[in-house]
Amino acid sequence: MSTTVLLLLAVAAIAVLLVLVIKAKMSAFVAMILVSMVLALAARIPIGDVVQTMIDGMGKTLGSVAMVVGLGAMLGRVIEAAGGAEVLAERFTRMLGRERVVAAVVAAAFILGIPIFFDVGFIILAPIVFGFAYIAKINPLKIGLPVAATMLALHVVIPPHPGPVASAATLEVDVGLLMLLALPVCALVAVVVYFASTRLGLEAVPVGPTPLGSATEAAESTYTPGGAVPRAHATGPGTVVFLILEPIVQIMVGTVGQMLVDEESSAHAVLGFIGSSTTALLTAVLLAYFIVGQQQGWSLEQRGKILDSALPDVATIVFVTGAGGVFAGVLVASGIGDALAQALVTAHLPILLTAFVISAALRASQGSATVAILTTAGLLADAIAGGGYSALQVVLIQMAIGFGALGFSHINDSGFWIVTKYMGLSVKDGLKKWTLLSTVGGLTGFLLTGVVWLIA
Repeated sequence: MSTTVLLLLAVAAIAVLLVLVIKAKMSAFVAMILVSMVLALAARIPIGDVVQTMIDGMGKTLGSVAMVVGLGAMLGRVIEAAGGAEVLAERFTRMLGRERVVAAVVAAAFILGIPIFFDVGFIILAPIVFGFAYIAKINPLKIGLPVAATMLALHVVIPPHPGPVASAATLEVDVGLLMLLALPVCALVAVVVYFASTRLGLEAVPVGPTPLGSATEAAESTYTPGGAVPRAHATGPGTVVFLILEPIVQIMVGTVGQMLVDEESSAHAVLGFIGSSTTALLTAVLLAYFIVGQQQGWSLEQRGKILDSALPDVATIVFVTGAGGVFAGVLVASGIGDALAQALVTAHLPILLTAFVISAALRASQGSATVAILTTAGLLADAIAGGGYSALQVVLIQMAIGFGALGFSHINDSGFWIVTKYMGLSVKDGLKKWTLLSTVGGLTGFLLTGVVWLIA
């Protein structure tokens, strides 16, 4: 099929999906499965491969999301049930003042987001976002959306995140120079998305049900299936900080340690195991189970019930995110992304603009930021290698690719569902607020990269 026909199919599929979810109020999970199947048939994927393509898309996404979301939700539920998020928020609000709360949390997210993958970091911080919002008496979206946009900016540009690491290897980028240039640019992007979020009217946006429940309920009781039980006393801020930092430090130790040892050594494998998101979050959940359970005087049965009570609330996130993976998988298998990328390559735009546009187009068309980065790097590798570019220019091209993958987070992106469902956003409001904010971040990063290109 021609590129034009494939692109029209993709646009039509997204439009139908939005109508089903927003206008017809159909379940997002059912709508995405249905549209994915119809799109696969329309794009002439062999009928015998359609269901397997959908299964592969679901499995690939859930393989990386389900355990992280489940364990992260359990950690958050224990902290929330013990009142830890509110205690921590109250202490920091008293120290910083209400007017500095949002900026302080965004700054913390920037630091935490350097070594921690976007989805893991956001899930860990989500209970804290709601705790701060409750104490400061503001809509949690005013904190949550700039935090998410900041962490996503780091995820697409800064090593050791998977997209930038793999792309740097493909393009033979100087990783040290990349870190030196990308960190201050990402810091400026964080500032811009913070101020941009203040102009989005977030205070008036309704927050629906979330996996974190009600901040008021969390401040008054602990969760058990069938009702709440009284809480003896709130867990102190020191315990909360420890439980949040423990998985982050564990991941950092594993990631940095792997860089210092030989890839073929057993130490490299051990450090990879220790520093994996699943291992780190499992460790934190077990520590919370013992430490917080002991502090609160919870019985072993209560501790188990509190952990289990987190899972029903995140089931929707897991299934909808998996369905987003099905949709993205069909888009990839149909060849829509490749056709679009090849068309842009032949347009002969300036190399920096080409890198950004191809990455942004792939991000919008198939959802995954990491896939967009890797595909763009592969398409441009020969042109960059033979173009006589300096080491600095190659780094800037890599940054343009990353910022292209930052924007246009919408319904085919698993991150879109994690952010919107955790923040209690409807699909319509998610597109109006989160998609817009992520795109502002991507455009800002590209413009700053372009400025450096011009003056370098």
